[in-house]
Amino acid sequence: MIRRLLIANRGEIAVRVIRACRKLGIEAVSVYSQADADSLHVRLADHAVCIGPPPARDSYLKMVNVLSAAQITGADAIHPGYGFLAENEHFAEVCGECGFAFVGPPAQAIGRMGDKAVARDTMKAAGVPVVPGSDGTVEEFGEALHLADDIGYPVIVKASAGGGGKGMRVARNHEELEKCFGTARAEAQAAFGDGSVYVEKFVGRARHVEVQILADAHGNVVHLGERDCSMQRRHQKLIEESPSPAVDASLREKMGAAAVRAAEAVGYENAGTVEFLLNEDGSFYFMEMNTRIQVEHPVTELVTGIDLVEQQLRITSGEPLPFSQQDIQLTGHAIECRLNAEDPEKNFAPSPGTIGMCFFPLGNGARIDTHVYSGYTVSPYYDSMIAKLIVHRPSRDAAIQAMLHVLDECVVEGIATTGSFHTRLLHDDRVRKGTVHTKFVEESFL
Repeated sequence: MIRRLLIANRGEIAVRVIRACRKLGIEAVSVYSQADADSLHVRLADHAVCIGPPPARDSYLKMVNVLSAAQITGADAIHPGYGFLAENEHFAEVCGECGFAFVGPPAQAIGRMGDKAVARDTMKAAGVPVVPGSDGTVEEFGEALHLADDIGYPVIVKASAGGGGKGMRVARNHEELEKCFGTARAEAQAAFGDGSVYVEKFVGRARHVEVQILADAHGNVVHLGERDCSMQRRHQKLIEESPSPAVDASLREKMGAAAVRAAEAVGYENAGTVEFLLNEDGSFYFMEMNTRIQVEHPVTELVTGIDLVEQQLRITSGEPLPFSQQDIQLTGHAIECRLNAEDPEKNFAPSPGTIGMCFFPLGNGARIDTHVYSGYTVSPYYDSMIAKLIVHRPSRDAAIQAMLHVLDECVVEGIATTGSFHTRLLHDDRVRKGTVHTKFVEESFL
């Protein structure tokens, strides 16, 4: 078992990993920037090291600082969390070269799934359904134009190295495609240092459904059901739930089997998520694979009873999965709301500042994952999420009602939050019926 773990992240995910360490008797090392000196993950860790000034590029993204902190504290493993260095192939390689176990998949798997064009080709070869589109990257506009004529409009131009909605443009005709092709390439180059793009058929009004997988180093791969992440704003998830109201047992088996094939195709180990677009007719297509723990992992934990972060640490320590696919059962319904320090009344403008009174209700199936407290200062340097509100109840209707109670009882003074917007969403009849898609929020609420 890992003896001392350095957590190369901040905020709520760092706190979440520390709790898993406590459960397994592992010493936890936190790293922090100067802006995070008073963060909860620093206070809870057994050891803490400042790794630089507030900008992430000078601290959390600076590999040499993170690795030096691991060296001086005697850590034997590094957990990257999500974001920052979590899906950086080079970081995973360097961790191994420096003698640290990387809590995540092999670097090669990160690289293959991080390149969206390579990932697409790999999935096609593994028999995982993919959206009709280009084989590999598209270098010239003429090639994109010919492809669009072949598969039919609308099409979407996507950054090969992309993520988070950057480098993605939808075109509905030739004129739009010419503009989108150039814009997507420029944005991809600016955001990722790689301007390569590929082209796919655009699947409109689809749902975003993702499947959680776990894979050990002994050849065992299982899926833990799906999460529905269709309620989004600008490709950023707002509310997630498990199971999906659009997935029945038969479809779950098909999507789960496809996710397992995807993991096996790249020699995957550890926790990962295979994301699919689910069409209205029940067809589904591979979108991407996230080679890390997901923000929304708690809803899967609550419906399966499996601690995903604990399993990450056990897999990294060489242990086989303690359960088979037949052992995994989904019980009840779980919903997560991401509470962000943003003002919905001002186009979701960031709202950094010092929190006054802060209260998050627990009980009645509620779980709160957070790193903030009364008197905590929300920094403008990082992601605006301050808490994840999660509920688990016997039915979807009961879970929605429980979440509304949690949102009503939350108190966060001094800054604006997205709590009121979540309440509006959960009161909507279409949300209650589960008839949403990835453009639902933007079309109906913004």
